[in-house]
Amino acid sequence: MFTLTLEDAMRDFPPNVTAWTPGSSATPDTRSPGRYLWWLLRQQTDLMLAACLCSLVWMLPTALTPWVFGRAIDEGIVAGDVDRTLLWCLVLLAITLVGASSGVFYHTVVVRSWLVASYGQTGLVTNKTTRMGHVLTRRAPTGEVLSVNGSDGEQFGHFVEIVSRLVGNVIAYAVVALIVLNISVPLGLVVLLVAPLLVLVSTVLLRPLSAAQTRERSRDSELTSMATDIVAGLRILRGIGGERIFGDNYAAQSQRVRRAGVQAGGWAAFVEAVGVLLSGLFVVALMVLGVRAVGRGELQIGQLVTFLGYALFLVQPIRVVFEAAQQITRSFVAARKTIGVLGTPDPWPARPPSPLDPADDMVDEESGLRVRPGRLTMVVSALPDDSAALADRLGRYLPGSDTLSAEEDDEVSGRAARRARRERELARARLAARDEERASRPWGVRLGGVDLADVSLEAVRRTVLVSDTGAHVFAGTLQDAVDPHHRLTREQAESALHAAAAEDVFDIVPGGWQGVLDERGRGLSGGQRQRLVLTRALAADAPVLVLVEPTSAVDAHTEARIAERLPEHRQGRTTVVMTASPLLLHHADEVVLLEDGRVVAVGTHDELVATHEGYRRTVLRGGDTDAAVPAEAGTTSAPPVGTTTEVSGAAPAAPGLPVHGGPDTWEVPVPTDQPHVIPEHHPEEVTHR
Repeated sequence: MFTLTLEDAMRDFPPNVTAWTPGSSATPDTRSPGRYLWWLLRQQTDLMLAACLCSLVWMLPTALTPWVFGRAIDEGIVAGDVDRTLLWCLVLLAITLVGASSGVFYHTVVVRSWLVASYGQTGLVTNKTTRMGHVLTRRAPTGEVLSVNGSDGEQFGHFVEIVSRLVGNVIAYAVVALIVLNISVPLGLVVLLVAPLLVLVSTVLLRPLSAAQTRERSRDSELTSMATDIVAGLRILRGIGGERIFGDNYAAQSQRVRRAGVQAGGWAAFVEAVGVLLSGLFVVALMVLGVRAVGRGELQIGQLVTFLGYALFLVQPIRVVFEAAQQITRSFVAARKTIGVLGTPDPWPARPPSPLDPADDMVDEESGLRVRPGRLTMVVSALPDDSAALADRLGRYLPGSDTLSAEEDDEVSGRAARRARRERELARARLAARDEERASRPWGVRLGGVDLADVSLEAVRRTVLVSDTGAHVFAGTLQDAVDPHHRLTREQAESALHAAAAEDVFDIVPGGWQGVLDERGRGLSGGQRQRLVLTRALAADAPVLVLVEPTSAVDAHTEARIAERLPEHRQGRTTVVMTASPLLLHHADEVVLLEDGRVVAVGTHDELVATHEGYRRTVLRGGDTDAAVPAEAGTTSAPPVGTTTEVSGAAPAAPGLPVHGGPDTWEVPVPTDQPHVIPEHHPEEVTHR
C-alpha cells in the first residue's frame, strides 16, 4: 500500500522541480484547463492516493457512528442486554480512535500535497521563464506571470486538497446510502437521489461565479503589472514629478480590484448560502420521513436515531460537494491563465549543438556590419532603436515590437467575454506562429560563415552575450550579482569590477562580497547599478560580448576610466559596443556609423570626425571637436544643456580589494591593526538624462 511516514511528509520545501523535456510525462498538459488540472493530479499520484485513502479512513468512522449508536440502542439498551451495550460502546471507542488518528495523518499528507502543488507551480513558471527568456514577455504581461506564479499556485494547492477530501466524503456518502437502503428502501432512495439532484440544481450558479472570479483575477493581474512598472520606474517618476499621477492610477485600479472581489465574494457567499439552505431542507425532509416510519412501525427506535444521525451527518458531504464545486471553478480560472503562460510554444527549432567559432568575422547582412575577431568595435547611430535592433540580431533575439496586449476587457461578461477570450487566444497563436517563422528562417547573422539559425540557441548563448540597458540586478549578495554561478576566482571578480570602475559598489555594500543587495539594487544609484551590470557582463568572459549603451548613466570621469580599462580587459576577444560617447569611441579599434539601419562609414573615431559630417553631428552634437578628446585626469566634461543630474558616491580607481576566501565564498575580514587606506578622490558621479 502506502509507505509514507511522518518524516517523509514533513520533508523540507520547496521540492526540486527540474526543467521538463518536451513530450515527457513531466511536461504540463496545456491543451485545456481541465487537462492541466488532471496532469497536476497525476504528477503526485502516490500522494493523492494516500490522501484519498486517509480521507476515507477519516470519514468512515464518522459515517459508521450513527449506525453503531442505533445498534447499541436496539440490541443493548432497549433489550436490556449489558454485554451488547458494552460491546457496541467498545466498537464506538475503537472507530473514534481510528478516526482521530487518521485525521492527524490525513492532515499531514494533505499539507504535503498542497505544498507540492503550490511550490511545483513556482518551479514550473521559473523553468518556463528561464527557457523562454525574452520570448515570454512578448506573450504575457509581467503581472500575469507573477499572478500565475503566486496566487494561482495557491489555488492549485487548495485544488488537490479538496479533491482528496471530496473522494473521502463521496465514498462515505455511498456507505451511508447503503446502510439506510438496508434499513429502509424509500429513505435510502431519498438519500441516493435527492442529494445529487440538489447539487446539480445548484451548479447553475457556478457560471456567474466563474465569470466574477475571472474578472477579479484579470484585474488583479493588471494591478500587479502596474505595481511592477511603477517600482521599476520610481526613480524616473520622482524626477518628473509623476508619482501622484501614477499613484492615483494605481489607487483607481485597486478600487476596481476591490469591486470585482466584492462581486466574486458575493456570488461565492450566495452559492454557499444555497448549499446550506438545500442541505438543511434535505435534513428536515429526511427527519420527517423517519419519524413517520417509526409511527407506522416500520422502524425501531435505534433505527430512527440512526436516521437522525445520518440526517445531520449528510450535511457535511453535501457542503463539501458545494465547496469543491467552488474551488474547482476557481482552479479552472487559474488553470486557464496558467496554460496561457506555460503553454507558450518555444519558437526556436531544434538544431545540432555545434560550437561556433568566434575567431572569425561576424557579419550582419541586414546592416552590412562586419565585426572582426579580437577587436573592439563600436557602433554609432543617430537612432538608438537601430543600434538596439542590431544588438538583438547579433544575439539572436526576436524583435520587441510585437507583443500581446496586457489583458482582455474585464468589463464584459457572458458571450462577449468568451468571444474576447477566443480573440486573445487567436492573437497569441498568431504571434507565436510569426515568432516561429522568424526563428526558423535564416537569421542573417553569420559567425565564421555559419548562420546563427543553423546552430542551437544554447550554442549561440554560450558564444554571444548581449548586455543591454534593460538588465536587472537581483536581490542577493554582491558575489551572486557579479558571479551568479560561482565560477570565478576572487582575482577574476576583482578584475571585472575594476574594468567596470565599480569599486565603489564594493565599498558601500556592508560585508563586501557577502554584503546583501536589495531587489533591483534599490540601495545603489542608477550609475552604480549600470556599472554592476557591466561588471557581471565582463565577468562572464564571453567570446563575443555586445554592450548596449554601457555608460549612459555615469559621469564623464567614470566613463573615461571605463573607456581606458575596457580594451585592456577584453584584449584578444571580440567586443561590440553600441554607443555615441566620444570618451568610449576614442578607444575603439574600429567605429561603424549606421544611418537608417545601414553601415555608411567605417574607420577610427578621429578619421570619422575628420571626414564624415553625419558622424560629427551624431557624436559631437554639432561639430564640437573638443568633445572628441577624452577627459584628462582632474578635468571633467560638462553635460549637455538642459540635462538633469543625479549624485552618488565616488569610486576608487585601483583594484586590490581586501578580499579573502576560495572561489565559492569571498569573505571580507574586519581590519584591526592596519591603517585605513583612503582611496583616490574623484568627483561625485553625475548621471546624464
